[in-house]
Amino acid sequence: MDIILVPGLWLDASSWEDVAPALEAAGHTPHPLSMPGLGVPAPESESIGIGDWVAAVVTEIDALEGDVVLVGHSGGGNVVWGAADARPDRVARVVFVDSVPTPPGQGISEFELVDGVVPFPGWDTFDAPDVEDLDPATREKWAARTSSVPGRVPTDPLSLADERRYSVPVTVLSGNAEEAEFRAVLANWGPWAAEFEAIQAAEVVKLGTGHWPQFSQPDELAQAILDAVDR
Repeated sequence: MDIILVPGLWLDASSWEDVAPALEAAGHTPHPLSMPGLGVPAPESESIGIGDWVAAVVTEIDALEGDVVLVGHSGGGNVVWGAADARPDRVARVVFVDSVPTPPGQGISEFELVDGVVPFPGWDTFDAPDVEDLDPATREKWAARTSSVPGRVPTDPLSLADERRYSVPVTVLSGNAEEAEFRAVLANWGPWAAEFEAIQAAEVVKLGTGHWPQFSQPDELAQAILDAVDR
């Protein structure tokens, strides 16, 4: 199976470097991607929005034969859900890594703009449960390897138009919530809850990690992805 791996904000294809080998060893073909405009100054990246990131994944799907699995970490979840909407007949499953399916018209989140782009804001800006399993060396390593994202990308509304996306099986790999807890919290999220409930086959699997399991527990994340692929 071709498995397309989409990173979250500020990260490139290399963020999957400790996960991809296990997928390959299990007989799959991982395709880690870097998104357009990453690390590019505002004058050259200001026109790039979330639609361009979705289009990059769709281009990858179209370049492959047969069905694919899409894996999106964090804000990459928005991207893969947009791609599933664009190619619902080509996607065997969408795996969200500590993310949720985004409803139409919603963005990722708001972050401070600096010179027209969004730089990595630093580990201290995130909630403690998200980062507590990242040791100092890991934080230093990956902070140094982050890049700015185009200013529009985090807040751009996601365009979704094909209700066939609801027939695509979904696995949510939740960092620290069991399925019942996840569904209870999501029930208060308005359109996010409606989007999730519309999916015909959706499951939630607790990882027991922070928000970046590809760094803190890559082997466990790889196995969870493999389990989802084999559903």
